[in-house]
Amino acid sequence: MANTATTKATKAPAKPRKAAINKKEATSAPAKVEKMAAPAKPRKVAAKKEKAAPPSNPMMPPREEIERLARVYWAQRGYVDGFAEQDWLRAEQELLQMAS
Repeated sequence: MANTATTKATKAPAKPRKAAINKKEATSAPAKVEKMAAPAKPRKVAAKKEKAAPPSNPMMPPREEIERLARVYWAQRGYVDGFAEQDWLRAEQELLQMAS
């Protein structure tokens, strides 16, 4: 007996289908192309002036002081996460009371 290899015929991958075209669309006049407006010309814009930092509240303690005191509260709690906002607000309140 002769050793014959049987091979399966493999199919080529499927091609993507195109959208179906109605017979009326195929026989009608070509689609109208709408004209688009010309792109707008770039405007000349005056150079932006640098804005100075808004005046901070004179009663508000500096951010660095609030941060320092909030870190103290964090250390007192044993560096437990999840209370940063409370520590910050507590430090802010305490510094405001000390200033007034």
